[in-house]
Amino acid sequence: GKVTDGETGESIPGVNVIVKGTTSGSVTDFNGDYNVTLPEGSNVLIYSYVGYTSEEIEVGSQTKIDVKLIPDITALSEIVVVGYGTQEKKEITSAVASIKPEDFNRGNVQDPAQLLQGKVAGLSISTPGGDPNATPVIRLRGLSTVGGNVEPLVVVDGVIGSSLENVDPNDIESIDVLKDGSAAAIYGTRASSGVIMVTTKSGKKGSMKIDYNAYVAGEGIANRVSVMTAEEYRALGDVTTIDDQGYTTNWLDEVTQTGFAQNHNIAFSGGSEKSSYRVSMNYRDQDGILKNSGFDQLGFRANLQQKALNDKLTINVNVAQTRRESNYGFVEGLRYATIHNPTAPIFNDNDPSQGYFEYGLFDIFNPVALIEQNVNEGQWKFTNANIKLDYEIIDNLIITANYGLQTENEQYGSYYSKNAQFRGLNRDGLARRGYNDRYKELFEAYGNWLKDFSNLNISILAGYSFQEESAMGEYMENGDFLSDDFLYHNIESGQDLQEGIATMTSYRDTEHRTIAFFGRVNLNWNEAYFLSASVRHEGDSRFGVNNKWGTFPGISGGANFANLFDTGFFEDLKLRAGYGITGAIPARSLLYLQNYVQRGFAPAPTENLRPTPIYRADLSPNPDLKWEEKREFNIGVDFAFMDGKFSGSLDWYNRQTVDFIQEVNVDASRNPTNRKVLNVGEFRNSGFELSLNHNAYQSTDFTYKHTVILSTYSTELVSFNLETGEQDRSILGSPGQQLTPIIKVREGQPIGQIWGPVFVGVDGDGNPLFKDISGNKLPGEEGYDYCDCDDDKTVIGNGIPDFELGWNNTLIYKNWDLNFFFRGSFGHDLVNTYRVFYEPLVAGQVQTYNRVNTEYFDERITNPLFSDYYVEDASFVTLDNITLGYNFDVSNINAISRLRLYITGQNLFYITNYTGVSPEVRWQDAGASDNGGAPANEFNEDVLAPGIERRNTYFRPFTATFGVNISFN
Repeated sequence: GKVTDGETGESIPGVNVIVKGTTSGSVTDFNGDYNVTLPEGSNVLIYSYVGYTSEEIEVGSQTKIDVKLIPDITALSEIVVVGYGTQEKKEITSAVASIKPEDFNRGNVQDPAQLLQGKVAGLSISTPGGDPNATPVIRLRGLSTVGGNVEPLVVVDGVIGSSLENVDPNDIESIDVLKDGSAAAIYGTRASSGVIMVTTKSGKKGSMKIDYNAYVAGEGIANRVSVMTAEEYRALGDVTTIDDQGYTTNWLDEVTQTGFAQNHNIAFSGGSEKSSYRVSMNYRDQDGILKNSGFDQLGFRANLQQKALNDKLTINVNVAQTRRESNYGFVEGLRYATIHNPTAPIFNDNDPSQGYFEYGLFDIFNPVALIEQNVNEGQWKFTNANIKLDYEIIDNLIITANYGLQTENEQYGSYYSKNAQFRGLNRDGLARRGYNDRYKELFEAYGNWLKDFSNLNISILAGYSFQEESAMGEYMENGDFLSDDFLYHNIESGQDLQEGIATMTSYRDTEHRTIAFFGRVNLNWNEAYFLSASVRHEGDSRFGVNNKWGTFPGISGGANFANLFDTGFFEDLKLRAGYGITGAIPARSLLYLQNYVQRGFAPAPTENLRPTPIYRADLSPNPDLKWEEKREFNIGVDFAFMDGKFSGSLDWYNRQTVDFIQEVNVDASRNPTNRKVLNVGEFRNSGFELSLNHNAYQSTDFTYKHTVILSTYSTELVSFNLETGEQDRSILGSPGQQLTPIIKVREGQPIGQIWGPVFVGVDGDGNPLFKDISGNKLPGEEGYDYCDCDDDKTVIGNGIPDFELGWNNTLIYKNWDLNFFFRGSFGHDLVNTYRVFYEPLVAGQVQTYNRVNTEYFDERITNPLFSDYYVEDASFVTLDNITLGYNFDVSNINAISRLRLYITGQNLFYITNYTGVSPEVRWQDAGASDNGGAPANEFNEDVLAPGIERRNTYFRPFTATFGVNISFN
């Protein structure tokens, strides 16, 4: 027969096939095949392999038995990657989660972070829309910092600060998440938001194996903002003045399409006793549901290993490069397609030769013209290379040297036509262009000593780390072109340059250096008591001259009571606790120095001299600027019972983040300017995390198992160095709401509070009436001012969820496998900005804007004032993905060891009462401003202002994927 993995269908070499009651049997070969002759009187075979649940099968009259082994969810010998090494799962005493490829989310995955969405307790990955060029927002245990590294530190094959975007999902061997401070402290000032460790696949001993994985996918719009049809819009003429142009246009259909995607990954791997290799290439082609949006991507990765010097030296070389050509498109096209007059034509007189129909008014543009007349594109290239040498000097002492190099280049350009009402017409053609270059270099050397005594296993790690990174870039903008033909590629020809109104900026973030000394001790006493202690002493150039160095300790311990005494019920019962201190650094360099910027030019004193640029102080110095410090306590329990049918872990954590870094206003009379970067405050967060696995049913032909993930969040701002103890964040924006803040940050209160008045009704003039919280006047009383509500504002929502839930289900019947995954987020609210701006019947707007038409629409409201009326509960449950696969029997085909076909559906439905684009959590706010056509980045996101759905949200797609996995011997 043949033995295969019951989840992946891949052959398993090295499986022990033993005749029950004897020591005789066989071992499966490289292809998973085996032959056994049963002695007379024997009738049962036992199949066993490390990491899998053993199977006992009665032979009877069978002469050929194919067996599927199921991974053992309680396999304590599983290897987990931690900082600068590995540990067996049974020895882990901190909060660490390990995810294997069989646990990943399926389907059309545009970013490797999406593989983990809903799979790790405490790890929230939010993808509010379907923009193919956007990256998910990642939070581990909620908000842990407000500085420059709000997302977890990514380590790929030991290289710190790598990018997930440079890793193809098919090349990943495992992902391990270091969640608590005791686990992450070994990475010091960059680990405040946790650590994601990625290990890529390497070659194995044997002849060359070829793996080919491919899929094609189609996308459609999963949800639209509910607006009026042309007929419903015309009916508004009974209550207000409208502009009926006499046509019927579905603008959203005009700017969207069926998005098509294809993905191909081919890998060659093999090896001998001394060397191994794995080389892969991947190609991705993704078209978004918005026309002229998408990307083409080509990636390459090579992992090589060579042993030398009598196998004492091991050389590992990893090289990877990804190149992406992006069409960013214009997400504004979705916004204007949603709210444009549905009775207006696409072209003047509905004739393309007459040009596009435009109103020529503020903030209303023909969405078809916007997309077809203009260009917004870019390139992104990421290269990662590292070489690691492991040398065993003496028995049990291995010295490691690791050198890594990373480069990232990003170029983008946009052009707005001379005839385009959207940005181009007023400038007679507008070109924008920019680039960003980032460079990182890493060298680390460390030693690891392991020793087994009679009842004690000890591991000691000590090392040194040096990392340097720099960034530079430029941006330019010019207008008034003679022709549109050159787009942004002949940007110097614009006449605005001669007029002195072109824009040119550049920057260089000076070399950022981090130097560290680190060490760790792990103890395992009699497989029952475990202890881990680490420390990192680190210096960083981004801190002030008085605070360059910090020390970050971590300690954790645990006891497995199942190995101490007979619990009777539990096969595994490990109680653990840990405490660790980690840090966070400023978003960029030199913020502790006095910064200057150029502000205009001084007039030339004579005609023969040029104007002189004027530099003014922009940022006051702070030589005491130091790292943020996160102090975290974690207590947890790992368990397994009922012969391993149930297993999992439960954690409770409490974090205290002090001295968080913010730019604040200061007294200009005592400082060069009124702005300074300070360590200003403290916040706390806590929560519970549950991961529960249930191997519900298992037989020869059928298996069902499922996993439940639960995470809770609570975040409180303890102190904030402000004069009033509170601060308004995030404005609604244009039109008409430029002075309307919607988020309040207050000491002693939870973070994420949405702030505003409480809606109670409408007066006879169409003005909303608000609750009189201050006690001054009540609605209807003389002197009540419906819009004077500064004293009547209160908490009307919170953008951070109370808890999140994931439920993964796997069913296997013979050669069929079915996986479906539900995910939910509960207790968070969203400001529905589409409703704020386009639901009220505002005089002057209705003539050109369509109206949002939800269950909340009230034709009496004509004044669009913000209140809780536009804040909605965004709790949801979604069928994230469902996959049906079939593994073909290829035992009679010598050249093929695996062949699997599958079909996947993603985002098939959401159960929610939210009426906007997407109910997904918004962990941060990009604001209402335009970023100049450049791709968004972490520096223009406000992490203290969650809970706002902006009008430039890319619509959410549903996806159908058909794929194949095939392996050749």
